[in-house]
Amino acid sequence: MGSVTSIPSPAISADDRSHEVDHPSSQVAHFGADQPLRLDCGIDLTPFQIAYQTYGELNADRSNAILICHALTGDQHVANVHPVTGKPGWWETLVGPGRPLDPQHYFIICANVIGGCMGSTGPASINPATGKVWGLDFPVITIPDMVRAQAMLIDRLGIDTLFAVVGGSMGGMQVLQWTAAYPSRVFSALAIACSTRHSAQNIAFHELGRQAVMADPDWHNGGYADRGIHPHRGLAVARMAAHITYLSDAALHRKFGRRMQDRELPTFSFDADFQVESYLRYQGSSFVERFDANAYLYLTRAMDYFDIAADHGGVLAKAFAGIKTRFCVVSFTSDWLFPTSESRALVHALNASSARVSFAEIETDRGHDAFLLDVPEFFDISRAFLHSAGKARGLTSRDG
Repeated sequence: MGSVTSIPSPAISADDRSHEVDHPSSQVAHFGADQPLRLDCGIDLTPFQIAYQTYGELNADRSNAILICHALTGDQHVANVHPVTGKPGWWETLVGPGRPLDPQHYFIICANVIGGCMGSTGPASINPATGKVWGLDFPVITIPDMVRAQAMLIDRLGIDTLFAVVGGSMGGMQVLQWTAAYPSRVFSALAIACSTRHSAQNIAFHELGRQAVMADPDWHNGGYADRGIHPHRGLAVARMAAHITYLSDAALHRKFGRRMQDRELPTFSFDADFQVESYLRYQGSSFVERFDANAYLYLTRAMDYFDIAADHGGVLAKAFAGIKTRFCVVSFTSDWLFPTSESRALVHALNASSARVSFAEIETDRGHDAFLLDVPEFFDISRAFLHSAGKARGLTSRDG
């Protein structure tokens, strides 16, 4: 009979992970009862907090601030060592000295989204009304809710207008929501590998992941924290399924093909015979070290609900009517999660609204995750766009 090897438990303890939920290793903005966050579901969230990181310095006239919006499984630790995993920041390819987003020139901000699990209030946080973890009692949140919370943070930092808002995937959705909701507060926008609404296929993939989490016997209808456990197997499977969508067939074939993992012949079991199987199991087990299962449910649902045109009679161009923001939209040829056709639809809508927009489709076989990887053409485009916007903003001569 074939043997079975399951996904191992995470190396990081639940206590280590939970500490970052309410007491993060980053800056925190607290908002009390006098400053509720009004959610799309009709609930006022109060009190709440936003965890964030900053890099660089704000210039004298507060005109060089860039907000980075993170993707589904990201957080505020863009360009510093992650406090849970000890790994480098998730976007050090783009952010850092000599990089397109250079802290020597810009004041860079990244906040953990509302609903997340790295210090901003979410389902893993303590509900002040009960003294227990929120779990599924936490209200369902949306991309607009995330952006409203970020706007409150930007107000707290004393910044009126952001020089740029930058993000990919779910972060790109936030970028677009910023421009639609606060057009006068965004001078330029770099929207990468994203769309103005989630497709039926993407909703289906998210439902697959959510069902994997909820099928884990340790999930306990979202109440696992009260039992001191975590549905790590279900969350790992959800991550494995999602990670496949971030890659391309060509990238998987180039990286793994059908090569065996540390053996020449099959074991005739259900162990990880192939390198690609071992890779996916690693992705799953490492992910659960730093992420909360309920937060995964909430954030995927927020992406599913996103549809900018829905608030404008189904006409996307109306969402950007009269906007003065400068846009750069970037897609990747092998990204089948957010294909170029969706970026083109956005560009056409921006053109119809007479917005300033540039568009680049980058040739690569690295799939949706290309925006996180070392893709020189992407770096060159980002740098050129920000430099051009900086000249228009009057930053180049003063701030480099």
